[in-house]
Amino acid sequence: MSQTSGGLPVRKVGLWIATALVVGNMVGSGVFLLPASLAPFGGISILGWLFTTAGAITLALMLARLGRMMPAVGGPYAYTRRGLGNLAGFMVAWGYWISIWSGNAAISVAFVGYMGAFFPALGEDPALGAGVALTAIWLLTGVNALGIREAGVLQLITTVLKLLPLLAIGTLGLLYLDPGHLRPFNPTGDPPITALTATAALTLWAFVGLESATIPADSVENPGWTIPRATVIGTLVAATIYILATVGVMGILPANELASSTAPFADAGRTIWGSWAGSLIALGAAISAFGALNGWILLQGQMPRAAARDGLFPDIFNRLSKRGTPIHGLVISSLLATGLMALNFTASLVEQFTFIILLATLSTLVPYVFSAISELIIFVRDRESFAGEKMAGASAIAVVALLYSMWAIVGTGSKTVIWGLVLLLAGLPIFWWRSRTPGPSESTGP
Repeated sequence: MSQTSGGLPVRKVGLWIATALVVGNMVGSGVFLLPASLAPFGGISILGWLFTTAGAITLALMLARLGRMMPAVGGPYAYTRRGLGNLAGFMVAWGYWISIWSGNAAISVAFVGYMGAFFPALGEDPALGAGVALTAIWLLTGVNALGIREAGVLQLITTVLKLLPLLAIGTLGLLYLDPGHLRPFNPTGDPPITALTATAALTLWAFVGLESATIPADSVENPGWTIPRATVIGTLVAATIYILATVGVMGILPANELASSTAPFADAGRTIWGSWAGSLIALGAAISAFGALNGWILLQGQMPRAAARDGLFPDIFNRLSKRGTPIHGLVISSLLATGLMALNFTASLVEQFTFIILLATLSTLVPYVFSAISELIIFVRDRESFAGEKMAGASAIAVVALLYSMWAIVGTGSKTVIWGLVLLLAGLPIFWWRSRTPGPSESTGP
């Protein structure tokens, strides 16, 4: 089915594209570097992946149930607003929106870094690198401005292409696996639970984005059926690929070599198949970053639009183009990402930019916490509306998801938590202003 905006049909997306949005947003640039970060932990890092996967699947099940019960634009924001009210909903939307456009700045930089393997000048000339990163951001902003269907098709294509190098190492690469590279099982010398917690915290970033299909709900065909399936299937697909690919890389490269690698998958491919394979996998990593950037740019327009439609964000974010896209939200978000990325290309601010990525990760955990609490509240308060739901099982999943999310937040470190709180509080003046202005109205314009 299609809806109309300004006289033009707005084409919706189905299960395949919604799943591609979930997988594409999770499988970004980070997974291509994670094996190097996990190398000092040895074989126990595989258990860390399994532990994080279990937590991510719990989150996916919780969000899938909420998506079926309340398919609404904004995903975690919409659930939080219904369960906890406008202020909590605003805080989720505000923090999540900031995490999206700041994360997009990082992904664009990662894209340039991978392309530097083919064009060394990108890494040698900061101005040239910044120009290419900006080109990627604004090119994909233009694609998303054409419509969610067009952005979704690009997401499906890049998701398939980005998975090929990971699947190659995670399947064919296992034929070259040396079990000795995975020993000792825990070389850190720390208690197993300490090492396991550390590896689980590292792998958590790879699952950020599992909520992606819940956010553009009104652009999804049959959202009550499609969103839950896309969320769970996407999370399972990504988790399977992550674990197989990590085992493959760690089994191909010795731990000391892997720990110092800046392109572990490319190095693994080069080791077993030659230089051509390393170059091909490096290209796959660049496509992965490009595809992830496309998916997150799609969401950077949808999230503030949901909050603006409810009167919590400025009305400009709710203005749609003739193609039915939140064009102003897309442009404003990309302008902010552009400014942040410009700061990153000055060497003195690299560490600050890295810290912003930690804040972005934290900002995505907060919606998970609020969503879990909201589900429990909604079940108790509105139980008659959801009589068909199995309350006990759903509540148990919500509790586990809540505990896991809170553990993950603590694991980000006290400094990140404090600055994350400051970041969230910075949005309160906007909430105060919007709470005293007239209600929203959706408008269509250029």
